[in-house]
Amino acid sequence: MNVLFLVAISIPLVRSMGRFINIKERLPFWNKLYSRFWILGMVYYLGMIILGLQHTKADDFYVLLVLGLMIAVLALVRDYRPARTLLLGLGPLAVAKGSELLLHAISPATLNFYREGFSSAQGFSVLWLIVFAFVARSHKRQAEAERLEREAAALEKRRIEAQNAILEQMVTERTTSLTRQTEELRETLEELRITQDQLIQSEKMASLGELTAGIAHEIQNPLNFVTNFADVSTELLSELREKQQKRTTLDAELEEELLTDLEQNLSKITHHGHRAASIVRGMLEHSRASTGERLPTDLNLLADEYLRLAYHGLRAKNKTFNATLLTDFAPDLPLIEAVGPDVGRVLLNLFTNAFYAVQKRREQLPAQPDYVPTVSVRTRALPEGGVEIRVRDNGTGIPEAARQKIFQPFFTTKPAGEGTGLGLSLSYDIITKGHNGTLSLETEEGQGTEFIIELPD
Repeated sequence: MNVLFLVAISIPLVRSMGRFINIKERLPFWNKLYSRFWILGMVYYLGMIILGLQHTKADDFYVLLVLGLMIAVLALVRDYRPARTLLLGLGPLAVAKGSELLLHAISPATLNFYREGFSSAQGFSVLWLIVFAFVARSHKRQAEAERLEREAAALEKRRIEAQNAILEQMVTERTTSLTRQTEELRETLEELRITQDQLIQSEKMASLGELTAGIAHEIQNPLNFVTNFADVSTELLSELREKQQKRTTLDAELEEELLTDLEQNLSKITHHGHRAASIVRGMLEHSRASTGERLPTDLNLLADEYLRLAYHGLRAKNKTFNATLLTDFAPDLPLIEAVGPDVGRVLLNLFTNAFYAVQKRREQLPAQPDYVPTVSVRTRALPEGGVEIRVRDNGTGIPEAARQKIFQPFFTTKPAGEGTGLGLSLSYDIITKGHNGTLSLETEEGQGTEFIIELPD
């Protein structure tokens, strides 16, 4: 009956230990055998009945068998800390039981002599097992807490990874959006560049038209002289021929007078013909595209030439316009390495704007006959090196709100249709970027404006 009792109480003990170490997950193969250990106990019990073995040590042997099974299972999962602790708790009891059975088999008399010692040892082993069982339980709780912490950390890591994935997706989408916007901006800038090139070309054509009008006005005068003196010379020759036909001898004094007049006329025709040819040569030079090559340039001659061209260009369009031109050219002005046509284009823009300003002020002040439209240009050598050109007018001036934007592309103070807003911006680029100089202005609304160009050596 003792063995049957031990079999009955061993079943829940074995199963409890199995649940304690979670043998179902840790040792799935051994779990099936371990859960059926009670079958081995029943076979052991039936075998003892059949064989008639009713020895008192049969129950101790069964206990040792159960302890051995539990120790073997715990040894398989010794990497699990609570299992190791429980293994240490079962060790002394198994050793005590095993020693008792071994000594009983070898020397029963000795066993009887030390029975009290073995009983004490077994009692101590049971207490040892109980203490280590509680310690193992504490270790299991700690391990469970650590497992929960690891799971929480893993969950937090997965959450962070999910957030990172979402952020990466958002960054990718944002990058794609920015790339698309960049492409759109690039296309828009390209369209603006094309539009700007077209407007620049229009500005060049407008400047060319003004230049052509001025040259046409200039060339008209010598051509008129050539035509008039040629007509007078023809009349003189006709008169001389008539005199020769009426008289056999021509008065020497009259003949000398006619020949002198013809000589003077031919001299004037030659003079004005050369002047017309010079103007045509200048027109051809101005019509050539700039090569961008810097050459020593006399800014006095360049400023004077473009001042006259701008003035006559406006006069060709408006015969009623008149203005006083003042020049103050420094005689000791050094030659400057510059692209002549480009600097000339800048001066032409400044002179054209100056004449426009004085013309507008004249239109605004018709009741002031004492107002004299005046445009002046002055050059001087700078003490630190380089030259300075000042273009001044006594026109309408520039409003305060427009001064900060006057050199911006497409900004103009002229009414719609009268300016593209590129003249001053192109001039600013030519001086600052093309020649490393400066272009600034001083203005007073209603009194006039002065543009200042400074070019280095």
